[in-house]
Amino acid sequence: MQVQVEHRTDHLGLEMPVRFRFDGREIEIIEIIDQWYGPDYCYFKIKGNDGNLYILRLDEGRMEWELTMFQSLGAASPSFQSLAQCTDRDLDSRFSRFRSIFRT
Repeated sequence: MQVQVEHRTDHLGLEMPVRFRFDGREIEIIEIIDQWYGPDYCYFKIKGNDGNLYILRLDEGRMEWELTMFQSLGAASPSFQSLAQCTDRDLDSRFSRFRSIFRT
């Protein structure tokens, strides 16, 4: 999916994304988690201000950006929220199988 990316050039002359737009949404990049290179591409694994993870790909020959991966962390959030609201007894039953694995 093609996206509009605002970027800056770092001290080495590399394009670094700072925000991007798609589907009428604007995402601020709060962290570049990883970066790697392909033959004609540069990939960025980033965390957006919405808490989700994205992989953006820059086609260096055409200077075009694409969104190649999206992972919503919102799907995982309810389980963390529900764990925070659990009683000790609930937690004991949820994690009993893990205890048996790590017993010595």
